[in-house]
Amino acid sequence: MARSATTLDAFAAIAEPRRREILGALAHGGGEQDVTWLVEELGWPQPQVSKHLGVLREVGLVSVVRKGRRRMYSVNGEELKPVYEWAKEFERFWENQLRRIKERAEGRGK
Repeated sequence: MARSATTLDAFAAIAEPRRREILGALAHGGGEQDVTWLVEELGWPQPQVSKHLGVLREVGLVSVVRKGRRRMYSVNGEELKPVYEWAKEFERFWENQLRRIKERAEGRGK
């Protein structure tokens, strides 16, 4: 069976906005969190959270460890690095835009 397009790599996985929300929640959650915490934090049904965590885990964007009966999830920053490096290539575009906005704002204030 062919793999789903959403499970090929990090870029395909994070194309889904809900997966980005999960990554954001985990990143701001202070380390490892379980599914119950994510369900409460995001307000989504547990099967939906688990489904998206499965995709993120398959492409390596989240790591999971068992602690007793719970599975604790955390962001795997090393696997996000290619996404960061790709996005960083475009940083000059938004920096240039911010510089122009600042120049316009300062010019009007005089």
